[in-house]
Amino acid sequence: MATKVYIVYYSMYGHVEKLAEAIKKGASCVEGVEAKMWQVAETLPQEVLSKMSAPPKSDVPIISPHQLSEADGFVFGFPTRFGMMAAQFKAFLDATGGQWRTQQLAGKPAGIFYSTGSQGGGQETTPLTAITQLVHHGMIFVPIGYTFGAGMFEMEQVKGGSPYGAGTFAGDGSRQPSELELEQAFHQGKYIATIAKKLKGAA
Repeated sequence: MATKVYIVYYSMYGHVEKLAEAIKKGASCVEGVEAKMWQVAETLPQEVLSKMSAPPKSDVPIISPHQLSEADGFVFGFPTRFGMMAAQFKAFLDATGGQWRTQQLAGKPAGIFYSTGSQGGGQETTPLTAITQLVHHGMIFVPIGYTFGAGMFEMEQVKGGSPYGAGTFAGDGSRQPSELELEQAFHQGKYIATIAKKLKGAA
């Protein structure tokens, strides 16, 4: 049976979704891995989203908490709000009490990716604080460390991400993920998919 890796994310302006697409490509290139993208539900009313100039959501399906148990591994993505995950994603995780009670997600590997508005906006605090969610479910946090190699030490161009996971800078919203940021996201998808496959094979 294929190893199922779910890329579950929230994206308001599309930056996180672009990283998710690259992560899916990376995960899908691992033989025997089936990668799928999912969005979490929006919690803001359309009136508020319109005032925030948020574009319409893509046609990526919305995931419900019970569907998480189908996957063998995860990569969770979200924008940052004051150095922590956006409330939309937190609301989704808050609804996983049923999975927590029955420990359906325990032992499953999970990585984290994110976007921030600026270089000091939470590229490390966001994944660091998000780890608590994984811990309570008993999931295995899989950081990319420095496995991305020279790309981790890039100093000539602005680059998001950290040893915790892939990341991008959104700025005022006009900046899009760079090629290097997308390459790191691709690497993260491939890296986590490889680990998820090994863990499933050893079970």
